[in-house]
Amino acid sequence: MVLEQFAEQAGLAFTTRKMEAKLASGMINGEKVLLVEPTTFMNESGRAVGALMHFYKLDVKDLIVIQDDMDMTIGRIRLRAKGSAGGHNGIKSIISALGTSEFDRIKVGIAHPDKSKVVNYVLGKFTADQRADFNQAADHAVAALNDWLDGVAMPELMNRYN
Repeated sequence: MVLEQFAEQAGLAFTTRKMEAKLASGMINGEKVLLVEPTTFMNESGRAVGALMHFYKLDVKDLIVIQDDMDMTIGRIRLRAKGSAGGHNGIKSIISALGTSEFDRIKVGIAHPDKSKVVNYVLGKFTADQRADFNQAADHAVAALNDWLDGVAMPELMNRYN
C-alpha cells in the first residue's frame, strides 16, 4: 500500500511483470528508480528481490525495503539501516536471497492480533479507524522514502522519522 502510494505520487505505474514481481520504473527526485512489488507469497519475496538485484546488477546500498511490522502500533513507522529479520518471514527470505542483512528498511506498524488470527489479520482489511492511522503512517513512510532518494543518510532519517 505504501509503495503504491509512493508510485502514484511520483506518476509511476506498475506496468511490467518480471521475475515474480510487478515493476514500475522511472525518475524520482532526479534518481532512476525501480519499484518492486513481489507477486510471490510474502515469505518468498526474496526470490523476486534477489533475482532482480542480480539481473539489474544493483548493490544493496541502493535497496530500501518497505515492510509491515506487527510489533508496532498502527500509525507508526520505524527506519532501520540493517538488522535481523525479527521474525518477519519476508525479510528472512530477502536476507537469505541477498546473503546479507545490510539493507535499509522502512517498517510500517500494523499492530498484532491474537496469535490464532495472524494470517487472516495480515491479509484482511483495516477498520475505518485503523485505516486512518495506517494512512498517516503511509504518508510518513512516503516522505521518508523521498528523503532517502534525495540522499539523506539513514541515521538522519532515523532521527527524523523514528
